[in-house]
Amino acid sequence: MEEKIIVCISCYYKGYDFMDEMKKLGNKIILVTSESLKEKNWPWHAIDEVFYMSELKPSVWNLEHLVQGFSHLMKTRKIDAVVALDDYDVEKAALIRETFRIPGMGQTTHRYFRDKLAMRQKAKDSGINVPEFTAVFNNDEVNNFTEKVPGPWVLKPRSEASASGIKKFSSKDELWTELDALGEERHLFLLESFKPGDVYHVDSLTFNKEIVFTSASKYLAPPMQVSHEGGVFRSKTLGRYSEEFKALDEVNAKVLSSFGLLNGATHTEFIRGKADGKWYFLETSSRVGGAHIPDLVEASSQINIWREWAKIEDALLRGKSYQASKPTGYYSGLIVALIKDKHPDYSAFESEEAVNFLPIDYHVGIVYRSTDPDIIQQRLDSAAEKIQAEMLNILPPKSKLTS
Repeated sequence: MEEKIIVCISCYYKGYDFMDEMKKLGNKIILVTSESLKEKNWPWHAIDEVFYMSELKPSVWNLEHLVQGFSHLMKTRKIDAVVALDDYDVEKAALIRETFRIPGMGQTTHRYFRDKLAMRQKAKDSGINVPEFTAVFNNDEVNNFTEKVPGPWVLKPRSEASASGIKKFSSKDELWTELDALGEERHLFLLESFKPGDVYHVDSLTFNKEIVFTSASKYLAPPMQVSHEGGVFRSKTLGRYSEEFKALDEVNAKVLSSFGLLNGATHTEFIRGKADGKWYFLETSSRVGGAHIPDLVEASSQINIWREWAKIEDALLRGKSYQASKPTGYYSGLIVALIKDKHPDYSAFESEEAVNFLPIDYHVGIVYRSTDPDIIQQRLDSAAEKIQAEMLNILPPKSKLTS
């Protein structure tokens, strides 16, 4: 079997299972990552070569240096695929593919999976519900928007992951103070109506334009709420025959088709408006969900999204077919919170349903699984009460929790 060369780009520590699976499938793995991540527990047994990039600021590399380094790499190695393991790496991977004509998502399509303004406009043009929004390039357009759309509003970075950097405003004066403070970086943001409601996430795998696996879940504490107010992050999967799952499955398929996704893993978020009950598209990304959502998905379905994504990439490289395993019908729940101790005592949380205690420094992380959704809800509620009462850290060490 011919050995294919896969370059994995990641400015965060993630993708262990992906690289391990790609190696098992008979491929050569080259990792390009940040210099600050040298000491992380990468799957060194699966990595044939590693190259490090210095950071201009967290997650940001000099893209000109990346291209130059890649040109030297290409002189002696034929690169078959470039894979972005984190949201922040999608742009980097698209640039490399375009520059060196490597198959995969290019810079035009990648904007629909990175740029929140581009994805909202594309969704709106495709007949998909989105909260009212506007670019903030022009003063008159911003003023017209705030006159027409009642507050509160949220100002969102166009290229940050999940809830990072989002700010909420109830008055025009506060909003303009923030816009003026942004200075030359103002064009990197968009303004959107704040729409109260329940937030959901859909995690999918796509092969040759066909969605071959879907998991739908509901946040019990959305990332934006946890990011701004602290507290406990929780999510639970939905029954595959529920009304919510069917609606999310349908709108998710419309988003991915409209955005031109051909292959790979996606994590997409929607909100169900409290006022009207309608489903609104929030954002999508062409990568595996963060915040240990893959553990949640695997507990309910027995499908490891990272490993299945690797199998898809391998099948594409070798011109083979791919078929996802049939998911199991469990319900699962996830709870993650920042705590005071580096290593939590999980003895008080042990139960038949607790199938995975996540090893994250200064966090408590638990995955539950059951055939009964009510038991999942009960476990999540009781765990949240205990964590908030006894373990929660209000001023935690620096961390990254993005979905």
